[in-house]
Amino acid sequence: WIPAVRPGSFTSQGSSIKSSCQLVAFTTEQNRHDDGGILRILYQVTDLDFSPFDDDLLVTCSADETVKVWHVCGLGEEVQGPKTTLSPQDGRLEVVQLHPCSSGIVAVGSSRGAQVWDVNHPAALAVLEQHTEQLQSLSWKQDGSQLASTSKTRSSLRVRQEPPSAMCVCPSSCQHDGKQKPLFVTVSDCLMEMSTRGVAMVPKLAVDVGSCEVMRVLQLTDGFIVPVSYHVPRKVQLDFHSDLYPDTAGQAAAMKAEEWWSGENRQVSLRTLSISSSGRSSGSSSAAPSRSPSSTSGLSSGCQPSPVNARSVHSGPSSKFRHLQGSVLHRDTHITNLRGLHLTTPGECDGFCANGQRVAVPLAIAGGQIAVFELSQPGKLPDAFMPTIQNSVNVADFCWDPFDPHRLVVAGDDAKIRVWKVPEGGLTDTLTEPECVLQGHTEKIYTIKFHPYARDLLASSSYDLSVRLWDLQTGQEVKKLKGHLDQIFGMAWSPDGKQLATVCKDGKIRVYDPRRSDEPVQEGPGPEGHRGARLVWVLGGKFLLVSGFDSRSERQLYLVPSDCVKSGSIACAPADVSPSTLIPFHDPDTNLILLTGKGDTRVYVFEIVPEEPYFMECSSFNSSEPHKGFCFLPKTSCDVRDVEVARALRLSKSSIEPVAFKVPRVKKEFFQDDVFPDSAVWWESSLSAASWLSGSNSQHRKISLRPTDMAPVSEAPKEAPVRKYLPSSVYLEEKTDEQKKEELLSAMVAKLGNLDNPLPQESYEGVDEEDQSDQ
Repeated sequence: WIPAVRPGSFTSQGSSIKSSCQLVAFTTEQNRHDDGGILRILYQVTDLDFSPFDDDLLVTCSADETVKVWHVCGLGEEVQGPKTTLSPQDGRLEVVQLHPCSSGIVAVGSSRGAQVWDVNHPAALAVLEQHTEQLQSLSWKQDGSQLASTSKTRSSLRVRQEPPSAMCVCPSSCQHDGKQKPLFVTVSDCLMEMSTRGVAMVPKLAVDVGSCEVMRVLQLTDGFIVPVSYHVPRKVQLDFHSDLYPDTAGQAAAMKAEEWWSGENRQVSLRTLSISSSGRSSGSSSAAPSRSPSSTSGLSSGCQPSPVNARSVHSGPSSKFRHLQGSVLHRDTHITNLRGLHLTTPGECDGFCANGQRVAVPLAIAGGQIAVFELSQPGKLPDAFMPTIQNSVNVADFCWDPFDPHRLVVAGDDAKIRVWKVPEGGLTDTLTEPECVLQGHTEKIYTIKFHPYARDLLASSSYDLSVRLWDLQTGQEVKKLKGHLDQIFGMAWSPDGKQLATVCKDGKIRVYDPRRSDEPVQEGPGPEGHRGARLVWVLGGKFLLVSGFDSRSERQLYLVPSDCVKSGSIACAPADVSPSTLIPFHDPDTNLILLTGKGDTRVYVFEIVPEEPYFMECSSFNSSEPHKGFCFLPKTSCDVRDVEVARALRLSKSSIEPVAFKVPRVKKEFFQDDVFPDSAVWWESSLSAASWLSGSNSQHRKISLRPTDMAPVSEAPKEAPVRKYLPSSVYLEEKTDEQKKEELLSAMVAKLGNLDNPLPQESYEGVDEEDQSDQ
C-alpha cells in the first residue's frame, strides 16, 4: 500500500488515478515534495492519462481549459514545468485520452464536445460535432480508427470516425436469434475494506505471470493507494500458462501523428509475456525495475536482473541447511528488565551491537547514553541506577572494534566520532570523557565500519555525501572518498579488505579502491526504492548482495557481480512488504545469509551459491513479538556439538535473548565437518592502518572448530545397510502346482507335529476282559 495520501475533492468526469508500468499518478490536495512521489500540484486537474509508449509521459487536463504534457523524470525529482501546453479554448475540460497506436495524438473532451490534437502542433486537428448534453467519457477503439463518446443520454453511445463522417447510437445489449442477451457475464467480485475515490488498471506488462495474475488495479481511498490483484487458481504455478496470457500490445508506437492523420492505420506490434526472475511478466517494472535513461545519467537506476540468467528462489536444488532451526535459548541466558531503551534509532543503524563479551544498547535518555552489559552476567537487571556511556549528543551509529573487545566507537549527530574504552569486567562508573574524538565531517554521520584486517582503520559516511577513513592511532583523517549524489544508505568492506562498496539513495552502487583513487572504480544500478538499502560481500567477494526496495516498495534481495557492477544484478529474491530495511548477516563459512529488519518478527535465511538458482531458501525463524534489533555473535560462540551454525542476540522491549540456529543431524556424536570448515581468526590483526595505506595486505589465519574429543563425521565408520524385508523376487517367484501342494502339506505337517510319534493315550494300559466280566 502507498500510505498517507489525500485525494483531491474536485469533482469532474475524468479519472482520479492512472498507472503506467512504473508510476502511479493521482489528483491530490497535498502540497509536498518527498520520496512519496508527489511531484507538484496542478490547477484543479480533471483527468490524466499515461502514454502507452512511455511510462514517464503524463498528460493532464484541468479546469483552466488547458492540456499539459509532463515528463516525469523520477520519483522524488522536481518537475520544473510541462513539456507542452495546449489550449483548446472550449470551456472547462473534463476528459483526456491518448491514442492507442500513434504517438502524440490526444483526444480532449469538454462540457461542449470533443477535439483531437497533435501535441506537437498549436492547433486542433479536428473539432467534433457538439454534444447537446454533458460529455462524460471518451474512448479510442483498439485499432485507433474511431473515437467513442458518451453523454448523459441514457443507454446510448455516440461513435465518431476521424475525420467525423458518421454517427450511430448503439444499445447496451445485443440481439441474437431474436432474443436479447446480456453483453456481460459476472466472473468474480472483490469486497473492498474502504470507500473508493478512484480506480486505475495497471498495464498487462506489469502483472505477475508466475503467480497466474491476470489483472491488477489500484484503488484510491481517502488515505491509501491499495493494489488489488486478480489471480486464476492453478495447481502448477511458476509455469507460463499460454491460455491465460495471449500476446499483448507492446510499448512501441506503430506510427507518428502525421501518418495517422494522413489516413494510415497500423497496429502496435504484439509482445509475448514470459516469466522473469521474480515470476512476473518480462518488461514489467516489478520484475525489472528501471527508470527512464534520462533520469540516470546514462545508467539504469534499478537493479535489473537479466531475464535469461536470473532465476527464482523456488527452482533448482535444495540446500543442506533447508531445515535450519532457530530457537530462543533458556531464560537463564537472557538479560531482562531493560528500561528506557531507545527504539527509534536511524534506519542506517542496526539498533544495538555486540561482540563475544558484551553488548551495547542505546537508551532514550538525554545526552545520547549507551548501556553496556556483560554477556557473562545474564539475569534480571536491578531497578536502580546503572552506569552508562554519555556521548552528550544523539547517537547515529556505533560498533565494537573487532580487534579490541573493550573499544566502542560511537558516531553522533554533531558530525563527531567518539572512541570509548570499556574497562575490564564492564562498566562500574559512568563514562563522560572519550579516549579520543574524530572531527572532519560537516554533517550528521550515517554509518561507521571497521576495516577487516588493519587495526585502528575506520570508515564513516555522512550527510555531507563523503566517506572518510580514519586512523584511530593518530586520531586523524587519512582518506576522503567522493562521488555520492545523495544519502548513503550503507557500506561494506570487501573480504580481502582492498575495496569498499556503498549503496546510495541516488539508485547507484559504487565500489572504491581507497588506496588508488578517491573516486569510484565501478558504478552500477542499485535498488530503485528510496526507503533504504544495505549491502554485503558474499562468496569470497565475487558478488555483492544488496537488500533494498523495488518500485512498489516491496523488499527485494539482489545479487550483483562485484567485477561488473555496471551490468546490474544477475538474480533477485522477493521478500515481503515492510517499511524497515532488511539487515543482512553473512556467514562466510557456510555462505548463509540471515536477514531481518527492525520491527520484524521473521528472520529470512538463504544459502547463496555461485550458479543458478543463486538463492536457496531455508527455514526461517519466527518470533512471537517484533524485535527491535538483531545482532549476530562470533562463530566461536556457537555450540558445535549441537550443530549450531550461528548465534544471535534478539533485542525486545525489555530483554536481550540469545537465539541459536542449528542444523538437525542424526550422528551428533561426530563433528559435522561438512558444515564447520576451518574458520578465520578475524579478531587478530597483523596490519596497522599505516601499513595498509602504504599498500600492504594480509590474510587471517584459520582454525578448526572441532573439539579434541570428537571425530569428524567424514571419518565415521560406514554401517552396512540392513534389509528389513525380503526382496520382492521372493514373493513374485512362479511355482508349479506340485511345488505349491508340497509346501502346503509340509506346512500342515509342521503344525500337527511328527505323525510317527505315538499319541499319549496309546501308552495307557486298559482293563482285562476277565476283569470286565467279573464286574
